[in-house]
Amino acid sequence: MDRRTLLAQAASAASLMALAGCGMPLAAVVAEPGDLQSWPSADSRISKIAFGSCIDQTKPQPIWDAILADKPDLFIFGGDNVYASKQPWQLDTLQSAYQTLVTSPGFSQLRKTVPHVAIWDDHDYGLNDGGADFAHKQASKQAFVDFWQLPANDPRRSRDGLYHALTFGPAGYRVQIILLDGRWFRSALKVTDQRNAPGKERYVPDGDPIKTMLGKAQWQWLEAQLRMPADVRLIVSGVQVIAQGHGWEGWGNFPLEQARLLELIRHTQANGVVLLSGDRHIGALYKHQPAGGYPLFELTSSGMTHAWAQAEEAGPNRLGELVTENHYATVEVDWASRQVHLLIKSVQGRVLRRQATALAELI
Repeated sequence: MDRRTLLAQAASAASLMALAGCGMPLAAVVAEPGDLQSWPSADSRISKIAFGSCIDQTKPQPIWDAILADKPDLFIFGGDNVYASKQPWQLDTLQSAYQTLVTSPGFSQLRKTVPHVAIWDDHDYGLNDGGADFAHKQASKQAFVDFWQLPANDPRRSRDGLYHALTFGPAGYRVQIILLDGRWFRSALKVTDQRNAPGKERYVPDGDPIKTMLGKAQWQWLEAQLRMPADVRLIVSGVQVIAQGHGWEGWGNFPLEQARLLELIRHTQANGVVLLSGDRHIGALYKHQPAGGYPLFELTSSGMTHAWAQAEEAGPNRLGELVTENHYATVEVDWASRQVHLLIKSVQGRVLRRQATALAELI
């Protein structure tokens, strides 16, 4: 089957799913075309999803060799896909950063041969730790849309923000990818009163009920997504969701919003949720047990080109030690045994951390 036919099938599937429920688009099975040679059809069974974030376009990128050798069914760019947040912000700086990334042979090969999706974080958004008040977010979004060559009918072109979802596989083998935009709508953070103090490094929790991570429209969209049938749901957040023990950016900056997310997962009875995050220049695995819900695992993979080698922090709900070398991650679903394996891998593809859980535990 040729690429044009695959794209047409994907667009058709997206249109059908957009008709389901309340007249709003519930999911989009839409290709990120770029230079990609083929895209999985909506009923394709996928089992290996690779994930990574924090790619400095000016640094060496040998990690692509290991990722390509791993042969993932899908790669998720989790944000900070380039670094272009120097102030004053300039559009041509961001566009130049994207073009520099293209000169990486490994990136270009992945873009041609591996299906992929992307969400941004602060450094490709355009402002370090930036949120809704970033003055140039519309221009930055257009640069993102252009670089990733989103289809003409992609809903991200016409609505605020870049949140997005895709679904693959038949019933019993269905994987849902939910990409959250934690920048476009996010309220201002509460700055710490003890800079660099452990647990209060940059920000402290803000309980203001008016403040938001996702904004009204994205919250409504997310609820609709979580009500859709799936066996595995990967919720991708640029910043960490359940990680404890630090005062950097994360959902913990807004504890009411963090609690709202956990309650929404419980209320919608969304099974199979695994959290993916980036931003921190570390790799780590976390586990949180919400009241009245199943265990939530978070896989943080951040530092494909420049991990934080000296990182140290408390990790009350962390599983094992931090990964402080360059790395990427994979989510590998063993459909035969109905298990999900979360792995962090080195630049050479060596497994550095591993966590397995049965799908039956995520219900």
